[in-house]
Amino acid sequence: MGEVILTMKDIDKSFPGVHALDHVQLELRKGEVHALMGENGAGKSTLMKVLTGIYTKDSGSIIYEGKEVEFHNAKEAQDAGVVIVHQELNMLNHLTVAQNIFIGREPKKGLGIDDKKMREDSAALFKKLNIDIDPSATMGDLTVGKQQMCEIAKAISHDAKVIVFDEPSAALTEAEIDELFKIIRDLRKQQLGIIYISHRMDEIKVITDRVTVMRDGAYVGTLITEECTKNDIVNMMVGRVIYEDPKTESLVPKDAPVVLKVENLNAGRMVQNVSFELHKGEILGFSGLMGAGRTETARAIFGADEKESGDIYVNGRKVTIHSPQDAVKCGIGYLSEDRKRYGIVVQKTISENTTLACLEEYMNGLFIDKKREDESAQKFVDSLATKTPGVDQLVVNLSGGNQQKVVIAKWLCKNSDILIFDEPTRGIDVGAKNEIYKLMNQLAAEGKSIIMISSEMTEILRMSDRIIVMCEGKITGEVAIEEATQENIMNLATRDIG
Repeated sequence: MGEVILTMKDIDKSFPGVHALDHVQLELRKGEVHALMGENGAGKSTLMKVLTGIYTKDSGSIIYEGKEVEFHNAKEAQDAGVVIVHQELNMLNHLTVAQNIFIGREPKKGLGIDDKKMREDSAALFKKLNIDIDPSATMGDLTVGKQQMCEIAKAISHDAKVIVFDEPSAALTEAEIDELFKIIRDLRKQQLGIIYISHRMDEIKVITDRVTVMRDGAYVGTLITEECTKNDIVNMMVGRVIYEDPKTESLVPKDAPVVLKVENLNAGRMVQNVSFELHKGEILGFSGLMGAGRTETARAIFGADEKESGDIYVNGRKVTIHSPQDAVKCGIGYLSEDRKRYGIVVQKTISENTTLACLEEYMNGLFIDKKREDESAQKFVDSLATKTPGVDQLVVNLSGGNQQKVVIAKWLCKNSDILIFDEPTRGIDVGAKNEIYKLMNQLAAEGKSIIMISSEMTEILRMSDRIIVMCEGKITGEVAIEEATQENIMNLATRDIG
């Protein structure tokens, strides 16, 4: 690591009712990958928004390249060489790769745009990053991983000296993550300073040099990565010990009735002849590699995608499900892996989202009974320990973990007995994960039945009473939790590959 390129000292920031940053500090060196970690709501994103001029700090100082600075907007920060690669990609799918990289600053030829130079400059950027992407390709035709690489190239095109990666691997495959890490290592060799925000503890140990931890808007400490353990970081993040031991036996009574039975379900290439049973009070894990057909199976059961054939029984009665509305009437709730797209309306309040699936029950003539709606939402805020100033808070202002709790509240408000949790802890931190796990166990103990789709093996082994494994649209095995290991699940997950 080289000399210090960025120092943020005693940064303070308040919003109405919230002290978001309380005298936070961060030091970044040239040629360093510096992890910024903390639970959802710890203040990581707020700190980066202060750095890049999206928010104005209340007090404190930012020293960049030896001088005190204050950027007033993201463009000022970019022009100075401080850029963010966001988790949610900001690309225009109908434009070419080159057009996306240089949008708003296209090279000119006379009065028009010099497309040839734009493609050549893009190709030069990709060569510098050892990336194989055609600058003339349409952005929407690229994989998420390739689009991420284009975001990085766009950042470098601003002559970046400091790059902030915000959850860069959240939507990437293992192979794409390996490619991302190669690029980050190359950038480190070029003496760039890199701030890396991630909830994935294993990544932090692989790619970073130092770790700064925040908790509740305050600075906790900075560790040298190779000198600390995963538990050291977790304890600093949450202020308590979190145990991640796998479940050793099923908690479902032997005589628990079958609440959902799926027979010979078919829905395109990704759902082929799928059959299984779910018992009352059971957490049934669905494991498999990306593209195994788990989400497609859930969406077909819930009526979000049309099934071609197969039968579904709820509490022994054959049901017809053509739409999500039909599934909800049958007592089935679905927590999508993409909560912002399918689970919640982020520009509405917690109250409005909580009653979304059962709004008719809160109508008083033509109007919504706001008092009853707020009372119901408050009950779930209390029981789920949702962190919010009040039920009139917009969901967009909540952390990822608390947004997930609002989705759960929506289906509990509807009193759904069968809950499908699709990647329930994706994009949320270790502390919020633990709260979601406790909540799922509590729901199962109360007699709710849960299908849990997860790509995290530790999550599957920790939470499931029984595990269904899928590969290429088919169920390749069923494993009792007492016999489940990472090895036998992975063997079943790859059974039909190759």
